[in-house]
Amino acid sequence: MKLLLTSAGVQNPSIRAALVDMLGRPIEESTALCVPTAMYGHPQVGMGAKPWQFISGSEGLPMVSLGWRSMGILELTALPSLDREHWVPLVSEADALLVAGGDVIYLRYWMQESGLAGLLPSLSDTVWVGLSAGSMVMTPQVGDDFVQWEPPTGRTDAALGLVDFAICPHLVPDGGPGNTMAEAEAWAATIPGPKYVIDDETAIAVVDGSVEVVSEGTWRRLPD
Repeated sequence: MKLLLTSAGVQNPSIRAALVDMLGRPIEESTALCVPTAMYGHPQVGMGAKPWQFISGSEGLPMVSLGWRSMGILELTALPSLDREHWVPLVSEADALLVAGGDVIYLRYWMQESGLAGLLPSLSDTVWVGLSAGSMVMTPQVGDDFVQWEPPTGRTDAALGLVDFAICPHLVPDGGPGNTMAEAEAWAATIPGPKYVIDDETAIAVVDGSVEVVSEGTWRRLPD
C-alpha cells in the first residue's frame, strides 16, 4: 500500500501532485472510497453534521471533493456484520481510500475489528490518503495527548505500526488553534523513535518504504 499521510487533506498543488504520482493516473480517472469512521469517536466531532460534511466533500478539507471518477463510502463499523465477499472486492478495486480524521484509537480499533487492517498488506497498488488521525493510525503510537476514546481492552496509545515514525499534525504558530512547536516537542519527549511535526500544508509520502516530505508549509523531523 502507498501512503499519503496528511495533516488536513490535499491542501496544495504539491500534495496533489504527489497523490497523482502515487495513483499513476489523473484523479479524474481514479476511484475512491471515503472512510468517516474515526470521526464518531472524537468528542469534538461525533456523529451528525461533520461526518456528512466529510462524505459530501463540503467540509473544506480537500479529500472527497478532488474530482474523483467515482466515490463510495466504506463504513468500518458495519463490516463485522457483513460477509467479506460483500466488501473486500470493493476495497480491492478502489484506487484510493480517503480516511477522515477524528479519534485515532477508535479508528485503529475498527480497522482491526472490521478486518480492514489485515487486508492492507494485499493492497499493494492502493493509495491510503490519511487526514490527521487517518494518518496517525499508521504509526507505532500516538502519545497519550491524542487519546480520547478507550477501547474495551483498556486505554492505549498504540496504533498499527505500518510506518516506523510518529506524527504530530496541525502545527501552528504560537497562539493558533492546533499544536504549537513547544507542545509538539513536549509530545515528542514521550514517544520513542523518529517523529515528524507537520502543518496543514504538509504531507508525508511513503512508497515501498521510502519516506518523502511534501510541503508548501512548515514541518520538522524531531530527534529519535
